[in-house]
Amino acid sequence: MSKVKNVLVAGANGTTGRIIIDLLKESKNYQPIAMVRKQEQKDHFEKENVMAVMADLEEDLDHAMKNTDKVIFAAGSKGKNVIGVDQEGAKKLTDAAMKAGITKFVMLSSMGADKPSVSEDLKDYLIAKQNADDHLRVSGLNYSIVRPGSLTDDAASGKIQLQEKFENQGSISRADVAKTLVEVLDDDVKKNQIFEILSGETPIEKAVRS
Repeated sequence: MSKVKNVLVAGANGTTGRIIIDLLKESKNYQPIAMVRKQEQKDHFEKENVMAVMADLEEDLDHAMKNTDKVIFAAGSKGKNVIGVDQEGAKKLTDAAMKAGITKFVMLSSMGADKPSVSEDLKDYLIAKQNADDHLRVSGLNYSIVRPGSLTDDAASGKIQLQEKFENQGSISRADVAKTLVEVLDDDVKKNQIFEILSGETPIEKAVRS
């Protein structure tokens, strides 16, 4: 029986983050550690029997790695602080994970992060995501970088389409994105790979392993 692995979730209090926490709670292999910025958020998760750690992506993060085996970065500033959070925060967390010997780092990125000029409105955000992804890619960590299309609040379908790169734009539910992020936590699944996902017909477990 392998030991249950602790997964630090950056952005645990966000919409996608909370779904990730719930999925990890139900998992047999993992248990979540919610990374939050405020005491009341920490209290909220602890009431739900979820371990929580106070840490700010703009401050020192080494303490957040205590007892952590794997990391999911699902934080986002919603455009308010793309450099501080989406870019530098992700880079800082990558560096802290590196120092701590984390076995897998799963990055929630975005479609278009390979070519930020595709969207004038989102350009700054996509450049920040591109820089964060590049930093992780060369860090030496075992990583999976997941780039979904535009996010919806639809119910989970459990099915996606997955390609290295799609020609077309499209959307996917946050719930299916969350499940994909959890599915690729396995060290050997999508190891050191970057891929895009949209809603589709292939069960997530299968899509990430084919």
